Amino acid sequence: MALEPVPTVIGRAVFIPGTDIDTDRIIPARFMKCVTFDGLGEFAFYDVRFDEHGNKTQHPLNDPRFANASILVAGVNFGCGSSREHAPQSLRKYGFNGVIAESFAEIFYGNSTTLAMPCVMASAADIVAIRDAVEADPTTEVTIDVKALKVRTSGGLDITVTMPDSAREALLSGRWDPIQELLDNETAIEKKARELHYV
Repeated sequence: MALEPVPTVIGRAVFIPGTDIDTDRIIPARFMKCVTFDGLGEFAFYDVRFDEHGNKTQHPLNDPRFANASILVAGVNFGCGSSREHAPQSLRKYGFNGVIAESFAEIFYGNSTTLAMPCVMASAADIVAIRDAVEADPTTEVTIDVKALKVRTSGGLDITVTMPDSAREALLSGRWDPIQELLDNETAIEKKARELHYV
């Protein structure tokens, strides 16, 4: 049984400055002592959102103008570093439904896709254009169109983006969760297991 397809994601956006934003910045390791991923959202970007005394910094996620943002906009090599699944989980639990960046670390990208969180790549100039649009008007509506490979804004931007064919197909077909794929094919798996002499 396929899950819900993800042809588009629509919401307000926030730009997170910096390049090579790694998974430890997205979710510091000390917050990974959890049995489930529930509650991880409050710790997303914790060490840059708060100082050593627990006071809020000037981080964009602390800016009330972007309180309702559900699309994250970033630069080069987003999600690099260790392969912790907790990083995209924390973003999803925080409330993000999609990410637009110049490029992504491969493992982060795959982990995001299995959460039905589209990650699309845009040029540096287009990232700047999106950033400028949402910072000028935080109520700007941003659409990630997975089917058309476009990012559009309510202010008139129409940007061509890219993503791997495998991720795009998984999202459009509702086959983005590999665990569900295994459950859907339980009969075939059991049949194959009976055919294998070493199982």
